[in-house]
Amino acid sequence: MSEMIETDVVIVGAGPVGLFAVFELGLYDLKCHLIDILDRPGGQCAELYPEKPIYDIPALPVVTGQELTDQLMKQIEPFNPQFHFNRMVTRLERQPDESFIVETDEGEKFACKVVVIAAGGGSFQPKRPPIEGIEAYEGKSVFYSVRRMEEFRDQDVMIVGGGDSALDWTLNLQPIARSITLVHRRPEFRAAPDSVNKMFALREEGKVRFEVGQVKSLEGAGGLLSSVVVKGGDGDVAIACTRMLPFFGLTMKLGPIADWGLNLHENLVPVDTEKFETSQSGIFAIGDINWYPGKLKLILSGFHEAALMTQAAKRIVSPGERIVFQYTTSSTNLQKKLGVN
Repeated sequence: MSEMIETDVVIVGAGPVGLFAVFELGLYDLKCHLIDILDRPGGQCAELYPEKPIYDIPALPVVTGQELTDQLMKQIEPFNPQFHFNRMVTRLERQPDESFIVETDEGEKFACKVVVIAAGGGSFQPKRPPIEGIEAYEGKSVFYSVRRMEEFRDQDVMIVGGGDSALDWTLNLQPIARSITLVHRRPEFRAAPDSVNKMFALREEGKVRFEVGQVKSLEGAGGLLSSVVVKGGDGDVAIACTRMLPFFGLTMKLGPIADWGLNLHENLVPVDTEKFETSQSGIFAIGDINWYPGKLKLILSGFHEAALMTQAAKRIVSPGERIVFQYTTSSTNLQKKLGVN
């Protein structure tokens, strides 16, 4: 049995709105654990357009998705939030005292008073490449994310893709893998130029193999790969492979949230506009995942929703306690929490 992790609030989703919720909740002394299926904070901003400029964040004429994430992470440092990446919430159970037990696909269990869904359009799910029979290898030798690097130590690793994730893991796994091969359909990449340059430098040193082409077929038995056939300009070539990481992008799905007994509206979660609470008391939804009349899918809207949600969450976690509204500009108490006084 997993040891129970106790906290005030579990936030499902570590995108910009989930991160800002940590700040608002922290001002009211509410402790947060965040669960996200991705391997880093930032959600869609960091994963899909880390270098794409955003122009509608107040006081920031232009900011990239990654810069916004970095600034939000810096802003919430005083509240010491706990992150659980590469996880999906698989179960939510209400307890007799109206609290919740939240479980993940890694077997972790969280006891909390409040659940905040800040999952954007839903959980990001990896796209399965169109390779015949790949399902038989998934979870054994084909993986869509790296949860434990040790699983790739002394393995013949093939990484397929041309984005940041593909290049990052090529560089990170190269020192521990027996061999590493990067396969992309063209010699140009969508990744950070520095990462691309480092990969090509490793290829020149004979430490990384790079193939321009597409995966044609998989070879192996019992779910364990032995080699992969890559179709390139010079024909088919079989490459030794015991672990494969395809990075073909992500799709958005509501996932297990759909089974939480919430009254859904076109695959979104309806909320009230006073507290942003769902049809289930103690469960809130903020950001792009929610719906209400007049809803605008903007990051700044999610920030506003996080502030109002916090007032209601505090009343649940600390019933009977008088809630005093304060401004960070004038409250020495809040400034002390933020470490600026």
